[in-house]
Amino acid sequence: MNIVLFKIAILLTFVLFLLPRKHQYYFGLALHLAIIAITSIWIFNVLALSSTLTLPFIPFLGNTLSIIIDPLSAFFMLVINFTVLTGIIYAKGYLQPYYNKKSKAEMGWHFFNFLWLHISMLLVVIVRDGIAFLMIWEVMSLSSFFLVIFETEKKETIKIGINYLIQMHVGIVFLMVAFIVAFVQTNAEFSFDGLSVYFASHNPFWLFILFFVGFGIKAGFIPLHSWLPHAHPAAPSHVSGVMSGVMIKMGIYGILRVLLYIPHDLFNIGLFILIVSLATGLIGISLAIVQKDSKKILAYSSIENIGIIGTGIGLGVIGIAQNLPALAVLGFGGGILHILNHALFKSLLFYSVGSVYKQTHTRNIEQLGGLIKKMPKTALFFLLGVLAISGLPPFNGFISEFLIYSGIFKSLHAASLYTDIVLMCSFVGLAIIGGLAVFCFTKMFSVMFLGTARSSKVEHAAEVGTPMLIPDFLIGFLIIIIGFIPVIFMRLSASVVVLFSADLSAFQQIIPTLNHISLSSGIFIIIVGLVWLLRAWQQKQHIVKQNATWGCGYSGANPALHQYTAASYADNFVQLSSKIVNVKKSFKDFDEAEIFPQNREFITRSSDVFEDNLITRPGNKLLAWLEKIAIFQTGKIQHYLLYALVFLALIFLLTFFNLI
Repeated sequence: MNIVLFKIAILLTFVLFLLPRKHQYYFGLALHLAIIAITSIWIFNVLALSSTLTLPFIPFLGNTLSIIIDPLSAFFMLVINFTVLTGIIYAKGYLQPYYNKKSKAEMGWHFFNFLWLHISMLLVVIVRDGIAFLMIWEVMSLSSFFLVIFETEKKETIKIGINYLIQMHVGIVFLMVAFIVAFVQTNAEFSFDGLSVYFASHNPFWLFILFFVGFGIKAGFIPLHSWLPHAHPAAPSHVSGVMSGVMIKMGIYGILRVLLYIPHDLFNIGLFILIVSLATGLIGISLAIVQKDSKKILAYSSIENIGIIGTGIGLGVIGIAQNLPALAVLGFGGGILHILNHALFKSLLFYSVGSVYKQTHTRNIEQLGGLIKKMPKTALFFLLGVLAISGLPPFNGFISEFLIYSGIFKSLHAASLYTDIVLMCSFVGLAIIGGLAVFCFTKMFSVMFLGTARSSKVEHAAEVGTPMLIPDFLIGFLIIIIGFIPVIFMRLSASVVVLFSADLSAFQQIIPTLNHISLSSGIFIIIVGLVWLLRAWQQKQHIVKQNATWGCGYSGANPALHQYTAASYADNFVQLSSKIVNVKKSFKDFDEAEIFPQNREFITRSSDVFEDNLITRPGNKLLAWLEKIAIFQTGKIQHYLLYALVFLALIFLLTFFNLI
């Protein structure tokens, strides 16, 4: 019965275009809720019983296409449903200004694609047939493409959308080639299950690389990430929250699904994942630090967190290869739990940044400042997200990273010297990533919300309405609950980890430590609460006045000139990592004879060194070459007939001399 209702919900998405504009949102919301309710029954049955659910779906290529839900699928479905739910609730307030700019068809098209992004992501994680999977993967890419180019009136947005779509198609080509290679060499079924036949009799490394590139483009592993820092800023904030929070994790899902079928030669694969992931984390957070666009900072931070997830997975694979149960279980456990954690705090941060953009009409953090007084609730939730993404206790980001660290330290005494070196490098890499994350988000929060306003854009800012705050409350609640009661959610990730490693004793051993962490966190919060109550009581006894911060005897200058900017905050780091962050400074030096200096501008710009070298420069060379050969396009029929004759003559000569 549930599968019938699921099909009906899918078909009803097309009704959106027939409804009046004022009813489209509510109808779309109702369909999202129906899909979540139906699929939640499947999720509960699978996770509660640690079983696999198989349901016939539709006739497909002469057979019946079934959906197969195991704990890995159910876990991702849970993350998808919650993130999409918060996204569609947030969209109610965020899209309000666009109703005066967009037609009924445009708004209906947006809600339609948001529904199909939800549906396609669910189908991606529950379909095993290769052809059906690739088709659904394409639907996911197309629906997200149309969501990214929502503001079609901006030429730059269209350019970004096309770039995104091209890269998604490059990814699907790699996936298609990988499936074909496995199918041709084994004649097994064209599906994920058919991969087990190939991996059982072949070296899995090179086929895994093909899958990793295909899925890695979607996930944003460096150097396959260049679409991500552009698409997130271009998309509406509720779309960015869903894309960053869960859509890029479809790449992680694909990698995990393929790993389930690899029975041997895992050490090299694990080492490869680990190296790429650590590089992704380090470079991602480094590039985030030097950005000024708030959504671009979050986009590069998503790349960093993909690196953390990949690090956990890589360590887990090495743990299986080296027979280190603690490393396997805690590596996979931390990486999988971080999938949920990142979906929570990253969507919260994107929603908060979207609220700031809606009220100030700028994403440039250099033009903000002092917003904590104008938007106190948004500032509080943003701070909560910042603390969580920085991996600080007692919040959820700390728990998943703690599991990965625990796996490293518990395995050092049992591993070989070579593996110990790998583990220590992983520890150092994760520690540096964590420290840089604190640095990055300290800059972001302080420049945006603290100090005084740097421009007039902040003057008329006010707190956003309730619909845009409801998702913040829902996400914030889960962030705190995971931080305080981690054992429940650790068991959720354990239901997935058992697919990779049957020995879960390391989870049992770490539960007392997590309970102590929960107790310490509770005591800390109680102390903070008591101090806050004492301060509130003390302030009630006095008249509290607010005034401008002491200006050191000089308050006539522009506040923007007397506060740290995002560029100055990160300047020392830029000097240390100039080869990675590629920051260029533009400033005309003062001349000795210039008694009365003219007005000057100091401008810093950063560019992605990987994008420059792998996409921009080769693309420009290709365009230059195409412009040169455009000389053959004369527009004269005589020339085109001559080209045909030359081609025929060439074919004749090659055939005559047996060259073809």
